[in-house]
Amino acid sequence: MSRTLLPNRPAGRMSPEKKRIMRKTATALIASAAALGLSACGGISIDRERPDEFAVQRQAPLVIPPDFHLVPPAPGAPRPAEGTASQQALEALFGGPQQRSAIETSALDKAGEAAPGIRSAIGDADTYTVDKGTATQAIIAAPEGDGQAARAVIPG
Repeated sequence: MSRTLLPNRPAGRMSPEKKRIMRKTATALIASAAALGLSACGGISIDRERPDEFAVQRQAPLVIPPDFHLVPPAPGAPRPAEGTASQQALEALFGGPQQRSAIETSALDKAGEAAPGIRSAIGDADTYTVDKGTATQAIIAAPEGDGQAARAVIPG
């Protein structure tokens, strides 16, 4: 009977070849787990559609209506209490149909009524004007256009 002689090793120790195989197996398992984990990220797209952050406007507060026999609004119709963003901006800048303040009314009363032909009296001898020459007249009298035929002349 032939017996293979094994090197003397303490019990519980692995051979270097078995260690190498286990190390390769562990590396392969870690690499496959990493590949599987990264493949889960494939659904994330950078060019997805996002809301426009500049088109966001505040919603009007909820108001209890005085009449509870209301008809539901038409689909797509604007909310009556809100208006568009441009209407809200115009109202914030120039105000709505409010009455004039006491100071504004007093200033308008002191200014008096304007003469009906005030804008046509520019050539009046009593009106002080500055003569800008023919260049200003040419600019004012120039026809409207899209600017395609415009030229710049630099005196040299």
